[in-house]
Amino acid sequence: MTSPALDLLGIGNAIVDVLARADDAFLAAQGMAKGGMTLIDAAAAERIYAAMGPGVESSGGSAGNTCAVAAALGARVGYLGKVADDGLGKVFAHDIRAAGVRFPSAPLVGGAPTARCLILVTPDAQRTMNTFLGACVAFGPDDVDEAEVASAAVTYLEGYLFDPPAAQAAFRKAAKAAHAAGRKVSLTLSDPFCVGRHRAAFRAFVKEETDILFANEAELLSLYETEDFATALAAVRQEVGLAAVTRSEKGSVITAGAETVEAKAVPTTVVDTTGAGDAYAAGFLAAHAKDLALAECGRWGSVAAAEVISHFGARPQADLKALVG
Repeated sequence: MTSPALDLLGIGNAIVDVLARADDAFLAAQGMAKGGMTLIDAAAAERIYAAMGPGVESSGGSAGNTCAVAAALGARVGYLGKVADDGLGKVFAHDIRAAGVRFPSAPLVGGAPTARCLILVTPDAQRTMNTFLGACVAFGPDDVDEAEVASAAVTYLEGYLFDPPAAQAAFRKAAKAAHAAGRKVSLTLSDPFCVGRHRAAFRAFVKEETDILFANEAELLSLYETEDFATALAAVRQEVGLAAVTRSEKGSVITAGAETVEAKAVPTTVVDTTGAGDAYAAGFLAAHAKDLALAECGRWGSVAAAEVISHFGARPQADLKALVG
């Protein structure tokens, strides 16, 4: 087996994030479920965007954020995702390449516009997301470059991508190509509501294709339809070789076979929780690429997550290499 050219290849919804501050009254007036991610159409995107306060725009998307953070930690990273040949598409492509991530995907011409996620951050640092998938729905099996997948030690798949119809087939194709090349497949569950929408498909993919699973506590409980964390952890241990489950200020729990490791959260002032799980996965996988111990992988994840939630926006602003020491 040839040595991988990339440590990590992310596949996900290529989305431009628009972040703005808001209060609970704004969420209530807009009929939003606080703390979750809701899929919206073009008309709702225009209406919410017009009602939002001043925003900060940057390339985002869950797997895109993970790729940018992993690259900042020195990992060799690529990304596959669909943007349109429009202004926001150019913003996305520029940002992710500037972060040091290989982005070979061709833009969509003549179809839906580039996706955007309208993120409202309330004073308690919770983020409420409204996502217009736009060009992302065009991502399908033909967009999975099997050579790119085979060149990566780990292919990292974003659970949000289960929403567009053709994407689950793309996931299966990517997993098949990765395993055929002797590589690993990693999945992040992304959101408990997303898990609820596609639970059967997620359960099958976790059990049949996933080598490394990332989830937060709520997502894991949703996956296994239980309210008991120990029960969910026992279930995932049976199905996945390596799982890392984040629990906010309680840190994270990592399982690998009979082994269980706990990693503490890194204390910080929480400003915006957008991208916390994405950053944790990036730190974990960047350390994993260096064959570091599981406890150290968890520590890198905690450090990366703490940096990202200490400011507005989901991309790192400090020197992460220095922070992980």
